[in-house]
Amino acid sequence: MGLFEQLTEKVKGKGKRIVFPEGLDERVLTAAGRLAEDGVLTPVVIGNKQEVEQKAADLNVKVSGLEIIDPANYEGFQEMVDAFVERRKGKATEEDAKKILLDENYFGTMLIYLNKADGLVSGAAHSTADTVRPALQIIKTKEGVKKTSGVFIMVRDEEKYVFADCAINIAPDSNDLAEIAVESAKTGALFDVDPRVAMLSFSTAGSAKSPETEKVTDALTIAKEKDPSLVIDGEFQFDAAFVPSVAEKKAPDSVIKGDANVFVFPSLEAGNIGYKIAQRLGGFEAVGPILQGLNKPVNDLSRGCSTEDVYNLALITAAQAAAE
Repeated sequence: MGLFEQLTEKVKGKGKRIVFPEGLDERVLTAAGRLAEDGVLTPVVIGNKQEVEQKAADLNVKVSGLEIIDPANYEGFQEMVDAFVERRKGKATEEDAKKILLDENYFGTMLIYLNKADGLVSGAAHSTADTVRPALQIIKTKEGVKKTSGVFIMVRDEEKYVFADCAINIAPDSNDLAEIAVESAKTGALFDVDPRVAMLSFSTAGSAKSPETEKVTDALTIAKEKDPSLVIDGEFQFDAAFVPSVAEKKAPDSVIKGDANVFVFPSLEAGNIGYKIAQRLGGFEAVGPILQGLNKPVNDLSRGCSTEDVYNLALITAAQAAAE
């Protein structure tokens, strides 16, 4: 069974409600219609009802399984405004809130905050910042987590690996890397990856010394303190984390025996390059970025996404919600 078949089994029948702020985007509306028709989840589509229904008719998409909400005509808008003002703690007046919440991403994020939906998928027509900013301001990170981070699940046939952080934190420090490691292990478990975490560097087990390698070894110590049950080690060069024969030579005493499946890169630069090499040269499908560390799941599409990408990321978002 493939990854998305497994996720469908996990979420089908759970009644999860996923918000799609970009209700007039052809790819989003088509995917939402398919998700409803397949009975996987309830899509909550944001937009003018008449315009969305007309667009759906043009695309031959059934709207019977969709919930369409127009922020301008939402019955609970004042309740949402009051909750937003309280959540922002003096950073927004009531008048500010009334304007801000007409923005579909802020409106959709507030639906999640008010427990009227379980997760959100956006980004087909918005930047990452437009998708993530409302989540950070409203939903915020889980207790004990200071920053959200972005992972890719790298899939090729039966192989599955987690690469982090490849999307959010440009120059993580030791504490950030430790947090990314712990959260990435949890994300891996959600996708049936039994996490074995490698903290990556250009050095293995002290073969080189520099502030960059020390940052990684410090992160390892912090991660172990955060979760003593975690199977984790580092610092590793990638081959020492992944190839048993290299691991035996370079890190014979490590708990990781060339069998790591969660890889924590030392910087966004390294992570972004790494996942794209695996994708383009290694033939892996890069599923994500999946945002982790938030109180409720919010995920960001690429503006070049396909209908299938929207469908799959909604499945992932529903699976994250089901695991809470």
